[in-house]
Amino acid sequence: MHQSFTDDEQQQFPAAFREALKYASVEAQENGVRAPSVIVGTLLSTLAATCPSGQSQGAVAITPAAGVVGLHLLRGLPERASLTCIEPEVTLQTGAKEAFRAAEYPASRTRFLTARPLDVMGRLANEAYHLVYADVAPIEFTAVIDAAWPLLSKGGTLILADSLLDGTVSDSTRRDRETEAAREADRYVSSLAADYGALVARLPLDGGLTIVTKR
Repeated sequence: MHQSFTDDEQQQFPAAFREALKYASVEAQENGVRAPSVIVGTLLSTLAATCPSGQSQGAVAITPAAGVVGLHLLRGLPERASLTCIEPEVTLQTGAKEAFRAAEYPASRTRFLTARPLDVMGRLANEAYHLVYADVAPIEFTAVIDAAWPLLSKGGTLILADSLLDGTVSDSTRRDRETEAAREADRYVSSLAADYGALVARLPLDGGLTIVTKR
């Protein structure tokens, strides 16, 4: 289970951000959506903060928990960088918009694509984004990695959430469809490292994060 922010931990944030994060977290819970833990949220802000000012369009968040994820990304991104949220459910997108508004982020910094990720990722500009966060079903891991890789600028990073399936990927006795799909994606990530010099990190956070940086 992902950990929620405690009151003490939230004191590091401005008041408006704290209230917005609480709202987004409650929205995620009420909609049955799993949002990132404390440590992953902080990691997202840190990675977003490495975005060079004026050299990319910012970040893409492919996740039903766009409110929580987006707040952390916006917190780290430079002031002129934008965030693109992709999610097919209108209700979840509406909740994210309200969270960003509550955190006092201008509407001009965000855009929302209400569609299946793989249907619209091809419309985004190549080499234009510093960070892509993807929280999708395991059977879509490989396709989403393939679609996200061209979008990243040099030095940009792809974050694949829950990609290690809480450790079951390394369990040789598991042969179900989702586990096999996650293994296929992991092999594909390894090929990016071998063929293109990508830097890859696999972290045991939440369900397991795979972080791939383009060089």
